[in-house]
Amino acid sequence: MSVHRVVVLLLPPVVGFDATIPPQLFGAAVTDEGAPLYDVVTAGLTTDPVVTESGYAIVPSADAGALATADTVLVPGTRYHGPRYEGIVPAELAAALRLVRPGTRLVSICTGAFVLAAAGLLDGRPATTHWAYGDALRTLYPEVRLDADLLFVDDGDVLTSAGVAAGVDLCLHLIRRDHGTVVANRAARQCVVPPWRDGGQAQFIERPLPGPAQDSTAAARDWALGHLGEAIDVARLAAEARMSVRTFNRRFRAETGRPPGTWLAEQRLEHARRLLEGTDLAVDDVARRAGLGTGAALRLRMRDAVGLSPTAYRRRFRGTPTGDGSGQPRSSLPKVSQRDGAPVR
Repeated sequence: MSVHRVVVLLLPPVVGFDATIPPQLFGAAVTDEGAPLYDVVTAGLTTDPVVTESGYAIVPSADAGALATADTVLVPGTRYHGPRYEGIVPAELAAALRLVRPGTRLVSICTGAFVLAAAGLLDGRPATTHWAYGDALRTLYPEVRLDADLLFVDDGDVLTSAGVAAGVDLCLHLIRRDHGTVVANRAARQCVVPPWRDGGQAQFIERPLPGPAQDSTAAARDWALGHLGEAIDVARLAAEARMSVRTFNRRFRAETGRPPGTWLAEQRLEHARRLLEGTDLAVDDVARRAGLGTGAALRLRMRDAVGLSPTAYRRRFRGTPTGDGSGQPRSSLPKVSQRDGAPVR
């Protein structure tokens, strides 16, 4: 198995926390035998120390030439002046970006999205950034289809995330997308972070303090996760939360960023994916245990969500040869937002 090279492009002043996420998370992604799955390189426009927003500096291990070797280029949050405040790409950055090979996966954390946007790489695409800088990005780059309520957006070969800790969510999503849930969960445990966080940025935007803990829908969500194989509707969830349906719907949206029915469908699909990865159950049995009804229904959901049938998904993420030797082409990977993603419990 070839090792995937991730080049982290540090642009001053870089957000130091963002810059440390990729080496930590991708470095924790290993095979069952402990072999690394990623090679992470930090690169600056030169090899000079790159100052951070917090006053210290990071010494990159390579200069911009490393971009030509990348399978994935990741841009952490930054206040690099041209992209952040003027909507332009300075000459030295433009020269560096020209080194990126066609087909390279492009990723940003937080305000790194401004760099991708300035280069025209987000034009017409869905994207996100830290909620506090959404208006600034919309003003500078109106062609970007920005949704600042999401923790991250996966648009196939271009992915963006919200601020700071959302970079952890996105890196784990990439590991999960590349190598499956087992590897991603193992990396999350190694780094002592949750393998998945429910909800979007809406839950972190400044607003009046919420009501007391007993008014949360968390207990109903926990109950649902233990009963996915059963018939569940919003009325039953509201009853578990001891709320009216109207109140439950309102609070559920406030806490998770999406309606109860959408959330429940996501949990069922993810449970089915875990069963496909970790068991030999027949497709019909997987569908029944996940509360998706029939194997035919599961096939439709899997094709819509990840572009694969349940059998093909199982082959890919359990390491069974596909028969054609080609693997799964990047273009058929799922295009999902955090709301459409794969919560792992």
